[in-house]
Amino acid sequence: MFANRRFAFLLFLLAGLTAAGIFRDSPLAHDAGGDEAPPAAPTLDQLASGRLPVVDLGWPLNDTSPYWPAENYLPFRLTTIATLEKNGVLSKAFYCPEHLGTHLDAPNHFEKNQPAVDQIDPAQLFARGVKIDVTMQADADADYRLTRADIDEWEKSHGRIPDGVVVLLETGWSRHWNNYPRYKNQDTTGKLHFPGYSAEAAKFLVVERKAKGLGIDTLSIDHGPSKDFVVHHIVNGAGRYGLENLARLDKLPAKGFFLVAAPIKIETGSGGPARVFAIVPGPAGRN
Repeated sequence: MFANRRFAFLLFLLAGLTAAGIFRDSPLAHDAGGDEAPPAAPTLDQLASGRLPVVDLGWPLNDTSPYWPAENYLPFRLTTIATLEKNGVLSKAFYCPEHLGTHLDAPNHFEKNQPAVDQIDPAQLFARGVKIDVTMQADADADYRLTRADIDEWEKSHGRIPDGVVVLLETGWSRHWNNYPRYKNQDTTGKLHFPGYSAEAAKFLVVERKAKGLGIDTLSIDHGPSKDFVVHHIVNGAGRYGLENLARLDKLPAKGFFLVAAPIKIETGSGGPARVFAIVPGPAGRN
């Protein structure tokens, strides 16, 4: 039974990757300015065998997981409702806000008449990925926001960002994950301080580059001091999603990987905790 379920999952994964255009002859063949050979397309045999390098981009949920510091946003809680010793089975129950831990922001999170998390086309959750690294800028300025100039510089080095990718922003902020006060970086006035996207960069990525989603290794795709959450409005208003509190972005190359985002399917939900994986074919995945 479990073997059949595993095979069914692999078929679903293969179908999603195919729908995302990942199994075309040359996934990055149309990148302008990129001279290196495109990564070999993953096969079902590789997925089934475990030989394909996969990076887990999520954090485990527990009662120390950082959460949004606002009214009615409570920490993750896990309780045991049955034990092997007493009940012959181990079972637990959990409480978790939709936007806690590594999670997906659905398009309806900030905009009306946009899909809820259970209404997102599954094909949109499989995509090629690119990573933009602004760790140095964020080290110098905790409130740093990705600029259009940063994107232009990335494209000079790696070629044009292909249409329909998920863009991940590495800020280095994930190193503070296990220190909640440092991770939210809240000052005495209550203002948060951590990096994010600028409105200009977000609009360019979702409109000009048709990004399926934007991800980041902080609490929010908007930078910490934001009060209007303009980046959320831009992304959600375009029907796209956000991925927040990502982990291990330093393990990814700048391009040439495939992203799988699997949020919990809450009916009418504005998002949910998600497993997020990067499949990294070729030499980059063996580093």
